Amino acid sequence: MADLLVVPFKKSSDVDIVKPLKNLIQANYNNKNGSENLGDAIVELGRLRTNAIWKVFEKSSLDVLYSYYDQLVSLESKIPAHEVQIPFKWKDAFDKGSIFGGRMSLTISSIAYEKMCILFNIGAMQSSIAAQQPLDTEESLKLAAKMLQQAAGVFSYLKGNIMMAVHQETTPDLNPDTLNALSQLMLAQAQEVIAYKCIRDEMKESMVAKVCAQCDELYTDAQRSLQKEGVKALWERDWIATVTNKQSTFRGLTHYYQAKVCHENKSVGEEIARLQVAIDLLKNSGSGWGGGRVADVSRAATRGLAAATRDNDFIYHERIPEAAALEPVPRASVAKPLPPPSRWDSSSRDLFADLLPLPVHTAMQASATRCGEIVYAEVDKLRDATQLLNSILASLNLPACIESAAPGSLPDSIREKARAVQERGGVTALSSLMAELPELLQRNRDILGEADRMLREESEADDALRAQFGSRWSRTPSERLTEAFRANRDKYTQIIDNAVRADAIVQQKFQQHREAMELLSRGEAALDADVPAAPASSAASDGEPLVKLRTLMDSVEALKAERDEIESSLKDSTVDLRDKFIAALAEDGVLDEPAMSTAAVGSALAPLQRRVTETLKTQERLVAELQQAHSALMDSRGGASGRDAALGKLCAAHDAYQELTGNLQEGVKFYNDLTQLLLAFQNKVSDFCFARKTEKEELLKDLTQEASRPAQRSAPAPPQHHSDAAVSEPAVTKKEAPPRPPPPTPSISTLPYPAQPQGMPLPYGAPAAPYPVYAPMPAMYNPYATLPYPHHMRAAPPQQQYQPYQYPPPPAGYPQPPSAGYNPYPQ
Repeated sequence: MADLLVVPFKKSSDVDIVKPLKNLIQANYNNKNGSENLGDAIVELGRLRTNAIWKVFEKSSLDVLYSYYDQLVSLESKIPAHEVQIPFKWKDAFDKGSIFGGRMSLTISSIAYEKMCILFNIGAMQSSIAAQQPLDTEESLKLAAKMLQQAAGVFSYLKGNIMMAVHQETTPDLNPDTLNALSQLMLAQAQEVIAYKCIRDEMKESMVAKVCAQCDELYTDAQRSLQKEGVKALWERDWIATVTNKQSTFRGLTHYYQAKVCHENKSVGEEIARLQVAIDLLKNSGSGWGGGRVADVSRAATRGLAAATRDNDFIYHERIPEAAALEPVPRASVAKPLPPPSRWDSSSRDLFADLLPLPVHTAMQASATRCGEIVYAEVDKLRDATQLLNSILASLNLPACIESAAPGSLPDSIREKARAVQERGGVTALSSLMAELPELLQRNRDILGEADRMLREESEADDALRAQFGSRWSRTPSERLTEAFRANRDKYTQIIDNAVRADAIVQQKFQQHREAMELLSRGEAALDADVPAAPASSAASDGEPLVKLRTLMDSVEALKAERDEIESSLKDSTVDLRDKFIAALAEDGVLDEPAMSTAAVGSALAPLQRRVTETLKTQERLVAELQQAHSALMDSRGGASGRDAALGKLCAAHDAYQELTGNLQEGVKFYNDLTQLLLAFQNKVSDFCFARKTEKEELLKDLTQEASRPAQRSAPAPPQHHSDAAVSEPAVTKKEAPPRPPPPTPSISTLPYPAQPQGMPLPYGAPAAPYPVYAPMPAMYNPYATLPYPHHMRAAPPQQQYQPYQYPPPPAGYPQPPSAGYNPYPQ
């Protein structure tokens, strides 16, 4: 359909989306909840983008655009979109550029912006496909009408959502007024195709008149929108003329077919009036619409007017009403804007189907954190209580003081403790673990320091360019954009400082028990030599207190075993709310994670929490009985000996060895986990700095091109003596043809180029948002979103060529110029 107007495409440039997306998904999903094996999916997404931006002129490109857009919608719902650090650059669709610089463009690091630009190209491609359809088949007309209605829905959707997606001033093609005009134009063209189909199918004249009347109304609205002051300079030169012509054509067709209805109803007077209006409107219409059908209609209207006039003169003698008095024809609104579907291509595979939706992933993280906090609190209770119990037992020299041993030999419990220490490597293994911590600590400090260096250098570069260019350097200051980054940097620094203090406590405890731990590490011979011999004791006097202490120690061992089992159960406790979260999100659209998690976690952990409380009460009772029985035993033996004190130190050293080994292993794991978090943080900072660097280079390029454009110079004023001569010689006349009227002087509002430099866009502040959750860090967000570059002044279309300026005849005494040419100062 050759006379349908086609929306031009937006052009983009290549950008690496694979590495930033891999970093983002790895940082947020931590290789859990469906983030495995997404590398191939991200690579495929990059291939789809390449095809979508470089194959827009191929017939199959609409399917490529559909597929890429669907993948963007899926991905946007599953990652924190505000953290995307991919500088998507798109050029204005209507800007043709100039010899002094490139086309106007806008770069924003936002998937929402990328999605809006792809959707714009979908609407443009749909208008192009509709214009390519022939008019001779039913299928082609239906396809053209469908494409244009979908394009109208696309541009209408963009109009209502573009500002919420980008949060800043856009290029002119994405301005809401521009999108509104395009939506109305596409809808009018869809109604036009339907009107042509009605005429082609020879439907009832009354229905055809109603469809054409609605087409007239839609083209009137489109014409009004296209001629708005802020957008009318965007369009191709023939757009407004074409729309005006079509509006006139369909108004004429409306009167023509309504006149045929009047003919059937014997309303000859109204028939003649409508035919007269139709002929006047159609005679100046182009002949391209419908393959010359308008010209056929115009000739038929002329014949019909002659016949109706003849019949009225000889038979009816009806009064012919004025055109302004004719009743409006009812309208039939057949074409409707079709809003974009949730998925354009339902047959395409969702590349990110295994990735949880972001609300579900966030809720699961919060639920796991809530469950982990309760588990760690209960485990800490158990460990603190056990450490207290061990310290009490060591102070009482239990169980060594109640064990039977041959003279000069060590109690069995001490031998077992010594073997346990030796099997785990003794002091050498403990020292080796402690030696790892400084290296791991320094590695984390280096990673954090590198991220801080990148932020600092980017900020210094931005400040230097802002000082150089002043107000022309319009992008958001780095200090505002990196506020969340710097806050997380400070929190990571605080975490490292806390870890350093914990390392110091471990070191202090190691030095406190080092001598006894070294003794346990050397073997039984060293122990026998260093531990004092046992004094003689009376077995009869020890009988009852000894039996009671042994019974109580059996209860202590049973209590410790129960606590180990409870701790293992707590650590293995999981509350999987994935299916419930997905179902709630699908049903309600939102998730009430605190309410759902609190109830589920509470019911899952409540039995274990009760068992923890019971063990604490049991320990209080056992400690009281142990102290009482031990006091009775010491009374019967006449007090504690030096051997008891030595054995007590060995027991305490064993317990400290076990505790320090666990602490150091946890410390190594903590530093390694922190390294992964810091690397993810560093990658985000690196992506941010790369996007800012790309934006900086684009802005510098724009400023350089803007500075290279020559200033427009006004035409020179005529010499003063010529004006004086024109006033002082009124009698000089020439027998010439009547002078042409002077060239029109356009008003400022109708000039096809800006009369003065366009203002810079006002940046829209980036809203605060939470950063993705990192254990143990709170969330933060990356607020960077590239603000618009200074808009190039739109290249003015070629100016209208006027006749060369001619001076008026000079006064007497001057050489006479040739008489040819136009004199703008007639005598």
